[in-house]
Amino acid sequence: MDTNELIAGLESDLREITSLLEKCERQRVRDVLTQEHKKIEKELAQKRQQKLQQAKKDSGDKTDTTLKGYTVKIHNYGWDQSDKFVKIYITLKGVHTIPAENVEANFTERGFNVLVKDLDGKNHQMTVNNLLFPIIVAESSKKIKTDMVLVMCKKKSAKKWECLTQVEKQSKEKDKPNMNENADPSEGLMSMLKKIYTDGDDEMKRTINKAWVESQEKKGKADDLDF
Repeated sequence: MDTNELIAGLESDLREITSLLEKCERQRVRDVLTQEHKKIEKELAQKRQQKLQQAKKDSGDKTDTTLKGYTVKIHNYGWDQSDKFVKIYITLKGVHTIPAENVEANFTERGFNVLVKDLDGKNHQMTVNNLLFPIIVAESSKKIKTDMVLVMCKKKSAKKWECLTQVEKQSKEKDKPNMNENADPSEGLMSMLKKIYTDGDDEMKRTINKAWVESQEKKGKADDLDF
């Protein structure tokens, strides 16, 4: 399987888990899904970086693609929006003084990756894989301003974004009361949990097994009290 197929598969997995997180109401199940979500995000970022380096190599780019120094995550940013764009403002002192080619931005339908190379002896990276809504990749771009990188994500539709990412939306909504207390929160999740268990590593399987055992023990205690 080539890198493009791997990336497409990981993006599909990420969308499916994100969809399940939106419906999930049990904290223990949410924790399991969140752990898998983070694992896939990390793997997806690695594959995209590999694809970028391979593309440079194949195109005959003779520049050194090896990053000098170490890479740090970008945390200092803000965002706003217009009817057409979601704008992410990344604050990096002195970014306007380095060569423009040292600032790279790559987009997908639901995310982007910004890599600023060799700024004050470090590389700076921001990766988002779960934007709230799809964007138009071909019409998204980046601009370098004084002490700032502006990322312009072209909206696929003009709807207003209440958050930048789906995870932020889930975080805001998870504390909302359940209006339908008779609904079974586990409905529709069992097949996904089985898939995670089958495909997961030993740590993931232990987590799911522990959650299941504890759930059954609590159920047993409740039955004894009823008796």
